[in-house]
Amino acid sequence: MKVFRILKRNIRDAFKSVFRNFSLSIASITCSTITLILVAIAILVSANVNNATSELKKDLTIEVFLETDIDSSDVDTIRDKIIGLNNIKEENVTYISGEEWKNELQNESDDLEAILDTLETNPLRDSFEVTVEDVTQLASTTKQINEIEGVFEAKYGEGKAERFIAMFDIIEKVTIIIVGSLVLVTIFLISNTIKLTIFSRRNEIEIMRLVGTPNLVIRLPFLFEGFILGIIGSLIPALLTIYGYILVYDKMDGYIYSNIISLIKPVNLVFYVALSVMALGAVVGMFGSYRAARKYLKI
Repeated sequence: MKVFRILKRNIRDAFKSVFRNFSLSIASITCSTITLILVAIAILVSANVNNATSELKKDLTIEVFLETDIDSSDVDTIRDKIIGLNNIKEENVTYISGEEWKNELQNESDDLEAILDTLETNPLRDSFEVTVEDVTQLASTTKQINEIEGVFEAKYGEGKAERFIAMFDIIEKVTIIIVGSLVLVTIFLISNTIKLTIFSRRNEIEIMRLVGTPNLVIRLPFLFEGFILGIIGSLIPALLTIYGYILVYDKMDGYIYSNIISLIKPVNLVFYVALSVMALGAVVGMFGSYRAARKYLKI
C-alpha cells in the first residue's frame, strides 16, 4: 500500500509540475508533437515503400518454356521437379498451355489474331510461370530449372531483374535509415527540452537533496512528468496518423498514381503506427527526464 501511495503522490506532483511550469511544458510538448509527426510520416512512408517493393518483387517471375514433343505425363514430371527446388513452393508454379498463350495474344491484338489464324500449327510452347521465394536467387534457380529434362528454356529478364532487386534493396535501406535518424533526432530534441525544464527547477531539487530526500524519490516525479509530456505530445501525431492516412488513402483510392503501386490498407497499420508513436513519446519523455535528473544535475 505504501508503494501505491508513493506512486499516487508522485503522479499528482508530476501533473502539478506540468501546469506550474506551463511555458516550458508547452515548449516540450510542441517539440514532441513536431518531431513525432515527422516520425509518424516517415514510418508510414517507409511501410508503404517496403510494401510496394515487396509487391514488385513478386512480379519478378521465371518463364519456363517446354519442349514441343512432351506429353501431359512429362509436364507433370517437370512440374514436380520444379516444385522440388528449394526456392519454389507448389502454389507459385502456374502451368500455361500453348493454346492459352495463343488465346491471350489473340485477345490482346487484332493483328496478332490475324497472324496466328493463318498458321496451321500453334508455334507457342507450353510453359510454367514460376515465382520464387527469394528473388536474390533468381539466377541460380533459373539455372537449375534449365537443367531439368524437357525444359526448352527458362529465363527471368537477366540484367533488368538484378537492377530492380538492387534498387529495391537501396530503397528499403534508405527508408530504414531515415526513420532511424528521425527517431534519434526526436530523442535528442525532446531530451534536451526536458533538460531545460528540469534545469529551471534545479533550486527545488537542491533543497530536496539538502533535506536528505533519496535520489529515487527526487527522480520519480520527473520520470512521471516526462511520461506525461511525452504522451500529451504524441496525441496529435497519433490522431493525425489515424485520420490523415485514412483521408489520403480514400482520396487516392488506395493507389499511388496508378494501380501498379498500391497503398497499405489503413486497418491495423494506422493503429500500430499511432501506438508506436505514443510509446516512443512516453519512453523518450521518461528517458529525457531520467537522463537530465541523473546526469545534468549530477543527482
